[in-house]
Amino acid sequence: MSFPLLTATAALPAIGAIATAAVPAARRTAAKWLALVVSLATLVLAGIVFARFEPGGDRYQLTESHAWIKDFGVRYELGVDGIGVALLALTALLIPFVILAGWHDADPLETNSSRWRPTQGFFALILMVEAMVILSFVATDVFLFYILFEAMLIPMYFLIGGFGDRAHTGSDENAAAQRSYAAVKFLLYNLAGGLIMLAAVIGLYVVAGSFSLSEIAEARANGSLDMATSTERWLFLGFFFAFAVKAPLWPLHTWLPNAMGEATTPVAVLITAVVDKVGTFAMLRFCLQLFPEASKWATPVILVLALISIVYGALLAVGQRDIKRLIAYASISHFGFIVLGIFAMTSQGQSGATLYMVNHGLSTAALMLVAGFLITRRGSRLISDYGGVQKVAPVLAGTFLVGGLATLSLPGLAPFVSEFLVLVGAFSAYPVVGIIATVGIVLAALYVLVLYQRTMTGPVREGIGGMPDLKVRELAVALPLIALLIFLGVFPQPLTEVVNPAVQHTMHDVQKKDPQPEVEAAK
Repeated sequence: MSFPLLTATAALPAIGAIATAAVPAARRTAAKWLALVVSLATLVLAGIVFARFEPGGDRYQLTESHAWIKDFGVRYELGVDGIGVALLALTALLIPFVILAGWHDADPLETNSSRWRPTQGFFALILMVEAMVILSFVATDVFLFYILFEAMLIPMYFLIGGFGDRAHTGSDENAAAQRSYAAVKFLLYNLAGGLIMLAAVIGLYVVAGSFSLSEIAEARANGSLDMATSTERWLFLGFFFAFAVKAPLWPLHTWLPNAMGEATTPVAVLITAVVDKVGTFAMLRFCLQLFPEASKWATPVILVLALISIVYGALLAVGQRDIKRLIAYASISHFGFIVLGIFAMTSQGQSGATLYMVNHGLSTAALMLVAGFLITRRGSRLISDYGGVQKVAPVLAGTFLVGGLATLSLPGLAPFVSEFLVLVGAFSAYPVVGIIATVGIVLAALYVLVLYQRTMTGPVREGIGGMPDLKVRELAVALPLIALLIFLGVFPQPLTEVVNPAVQHTMHDVQKKDPQPEVEAAK
C-alpha cells in the first residue's frame, strides 16, 4: 500500500491542533511555536503533493479509498485534481502567515487580568480549520465532503465569537454583543445552506445509489444513470444554495462583512482567503460534474447574481468607513468574478476563476494582514482616524500599497492574470455580461486608491506621529506574500499548467466547447 499522502497532509494539522490545545496554560509561547512548526510541516507535505501531481496524468491522483459506513455506501475516498491541488497548496501556504500575524491576538489582556483568553485554543482552532479545509479539497465522496463542509463551521464559530477584534470602537459590552451577533449570523447562514445541501445529498444517493464521484461519473458515462431533468435541477439547487452561501454570492452574502469586521484580522483572512474558497471550489467539482445539464439551465440566473455581486460589493466598498469592512465588501465583488468565470462555461473563464481563487487568497491576505498591523498600532478601524502614515511608517505604507494594487488587479501582479482570463472567457460567451463586469474593475481602482490616499497620504494626523514601522515578524508575513504576488503576476505558468487539464475535464463534463471567434472572409 502506498503512503497515504493526502491523509497525512490533513491529519498533521489535526493532530497538531490537539497537541497545541493540550499545552499547559502557562506555556503560551510554546503553544504558538508548536502551531507554527506544525503549519510549516504541513506546508512541506502540501509541497510534496503539488510536486507529485502530474498535470497530464489521471484526473484524480494520489487516491485513497476505504470503507467507512458500509450500510450506507459511504467511503473515506480521497483524490486530488489540478484545481484541488492548487487550493490545497494555497491553504497550507497561508496558515503559517495567519499564525505569525496573530501571534499576540489571543494573549491575555494586560489591562484586566481576569479576562484571560486561551491562547492555546486560538491556535488549535486555526489548525483544525486547516485540516478540514484540506480534506474538503481532496474528498471525492459526496457524504464525506458534506461532513467536512459542515464541521468546519464549529471551529470558525468559536474563532469569530471567542476571539474578537480588540480595535473595536465601542464599549467592551457592545463589542462582545456585536462579536456574538457576527458569529451566530455566520453559523446560522451556513447551517441553513448545509441543511438544504443535506437534503440534496440524500436525494443524490437515492437517485444514483452511491456517494462516490468516480462511480457516479462512470454511471453517467455508460448510461446506467438516467436522472430526470426536474430531479437534476432540484438537486443542483440544493448543492448550489449551500455553496453560494459559503462563497458568498449576493444576496446570501450579508454574514461576511459582520464576520470579517468583528473577527481578529488573521481570522478574517482565514474566512475569506481559505474557508470561503470551499464554496467556489465545490461549484466546479460538484455542481458542474454531478449536474451538468442543470448547471447550464441555471447559468443565466447565476451570471446575473454574479454581476450584482461584482457591482454591488464594489459600490459598498467605495462607501465604507471601516477598513476591514471595506476589504470584506471588496471580497464579495471578487467572488462575483470567480462565480462569473465558473459559469461562463469557457476554458478561459474557468481557468481564470481557479487562478482567481488562489490569487485572491494571496492578495486579500497581504492587504488584510498589513491593514491589521496598521489597526493594531492605532487601535481603530475607522479610515478617518488615519492620515500621513507613509511619512512615519514608509515600509508599512509600501506593503499596504502593493496589497491594494494587487486587489485592484494591476498588471504585473497575480490577480490581473486571473481577472483578465475571467473577462475574456465571459466576453467570448456573453459579451454583454463581460462588458458589465468591467465596471467592477473601475470601482476597485476607486475604493483601493481612495483608501490609500485617506490613510497613508496627507498631513500626519494626531495619534499617528509615533507609529512604528513594520517589525521583523510582520515583515516575515508581508514580504513573502508580496513576492508571490509579483512572481505569479509575471510567471503564472506553475499554476496554469496544473489547472488547465482539470478545467478541460470540467468542460467535458458539461459538454461545452469554447466559442470560436467569427472572422469575416477576405474579399
